[in-house]
Amino acid sequence: MRRADRLFEIIQFMRRKDLTRAKDLSEALEVSERTIYRDIQDLIASGVPIEGEAGVGYVLKAGFDLPPLMFKEQEIEALVLGARIVASWADPELAAAASNVIAKVQAVIPDRLRDYMANTALVAPPHHYMEPITFDMAELRRALRSQLKVHFRYRDALAEASERTVRPICLAYFGPVWLLSAWCELRDDFRTFRLDRIDGFGVPGDKFRLEPGKTLHDFLKREQAWTRSRLNGDGKDNQATAE
Repeated sequence: MRRADRLFEIIQFMRRKDLTRAKDLSEALEVSERTIYRDIQDLIASGVPIEGEAGVGYVLKAGFDLPPLMFKEQEIEALVLGARIVASWADPELAAAASNVIAKVQAVIPDRLRDYMANTALVAPPHHYMEPITFDMAELRRALRSQLKVHFRYRDALAEASERTVRPICLAYFGPVWLLSAWCELRDDFRTFRLDRIDGFGVPGDKFRLEPGKTLHDFLKREQAWTRSRLNGDGKDNQATAE
């Protein structure tokens, strides 16, 4: 690996970690810890805002950005395929955003990689079946992003209807169905809803604060514990959150 590439990889590695040790970098990049220490000092001297010390670890200050740099072929394939999947399966607003990402990347990479990107043979066919959704998913994403409660009517698997006000915590796609996981005020617990069973959707504008026990982290812990219980057959009375 060229030294310039190694310096770039060090910064990328540090972006993904709250605290990075020289030992972890040396193992990932297959060089000595002495080389890592020297590289980090050179990055600091060139103005990269890295804090820390040998033997403890290093932190890259938030907000640091790099000028456009080279992509590997596999990274371009991952980017293009991901954007094409979003463009094929998401709402029009998010699909347009995916196309914009590709256009911005194409504008800054070298010609050779731009041609490779344009001809990447990984596709997400636009002709597919997805359970129809009757409301604007962009509004739901806005509520999720801004921590706003949402209200809707919901039909469960038995076609029984109910009114729900929920705190959205995540969206997930399990083709052909989109799912919303949320803290449900009616059930006073986590619940997961199929978007194709929702109507009368609205965002009243009521903001909520994240509270212990009601966060995405708490929800995922619950789901993981329930999954482990089922796999182990230990008989614990864990309940799935699907509605």
